Amino acid sequence: MTEERQKEDLVEHVLELGARIFHELLPTIPKEVLQFDLTMPQLKVVLLLFLNGPMRMSDLAAGLSVSLATATGVVDRLVERDIVLRESEPKDRRVVLCRLSEKGQDLTDVLWQSARNRTRELLMAITIPRLKLLNEALEALLQAGTPTKDDIQQ
Repeated sequence: MTEERQKEDLVEHVLELGARIFHELLPTIPKEVLQFDLTMPQLKVVLLLFLNGPMRMSDLAAGLSVSLATATGVVDRLVERDIVLRESEPKDRRVVLCRLSEKGQDLTDVLWQSARNRTRELLMAITIPRLKLLNEALEALLQAGTPTKDDIQQ
């Protein structure tokens, strides 16, 4: 087996393990979140704002791969439900930013904390030597995604 093929097989195995871990964590989503009754586009907006912080409507539309009018409609419904707030940018009043309201932040916090708690349970079941290996692997993965000075200058 070539080194390249071995690497491809290992990557595929890591992806399969990631999917299995996801399925292990998925059942921990609190019932309150499932009862929040968000459409998939609305949930995507909430997650985009959670991950990126305040965003312009055009950036939300691009993130959703929809038109500006469609994104505006989705955000309108989230604003009506007090999940998202629209605010003018202080430097340029023509620019409107969308951000999570306190209610929207509470929703994402519940999701995040639930997944974190379940992950902690799984990690506590691992021996210290294996935790060190996992820590090293995750550090390597993060490092692979972090641009170097040379990448930034190009």
